[in-house]
Amino acid sequence: MPRPARTQISAKGEAPRAWQRMLSGRRLDLLDPSPLDVEIEDIAHGLARVARWNGQTVGANAFSVAQHSLVVEELCRKLAPDWDKKRRLMALLHDGPEYVIGDMISPFKAALGLDYKAFEAKLEAAIHLRFGLPAVTPPAVKGVIKRADVICAYFEAIQLAGFKEEEAKRFFGAPPRGVSLKLKPQPISQVQEAFLKRFHILLEPA
Repeated sequence: MPRPARTQISAKGEAPRAWQRMLSGRRLDLLDPSPLDVEIEDIAHGLARVARWNGQTVGANAFSVAQHSLVVEELCRKLAPDWDKKRRLMALLHDGPEYVIGDMISPFKAALGLDYKAFEAKLEAAIHLRFGLPAVTPPAVKGVIKRADVICAYFEAIQLAGFKEEEAKRFFGAPPRGVSLKLKPQPISQVQEAFLKRFHILLEPA
């Protein structure tokens, strides 16, 4: 006979903890994140330590989400050269929620369903509002960021994750003619510093 499900409560009878303490000292409520508890130093620290492809990449260093985000923002500058700094900042922060929840591979996200997407959207909204951006990325901007994200994933796949070109094209499509990347995973401290530097440049008034 199967055991009944057990409700997880603390020794004091409290509900499970739903917040994470950040190195800045902030406590971010994962179920109801406040922009006031979002700090760019925490984001940069976390993303520089989260590995793309679940760490299944070549090289002495992992290819981090922070480095991926820098490449995507650079690609957006080529795909949409007329963008202002706010739209470029949205590109840099497009994977911002992963500083809390990690980089889940697409098949796992699909398996989790819409509840996961809503959870991710809440975190993204809190991050955006903290830095003066729209809570929801406008569809036109999101489309360009997604295109840059897929282009970057294509090159990551064939250069770092062991994909053959034909296999990568099947999953991500061929990159636009004339667009080429040479990717080399960088050390954590170097990526973290570069991410913070680019963030502060984009946050400055035009």
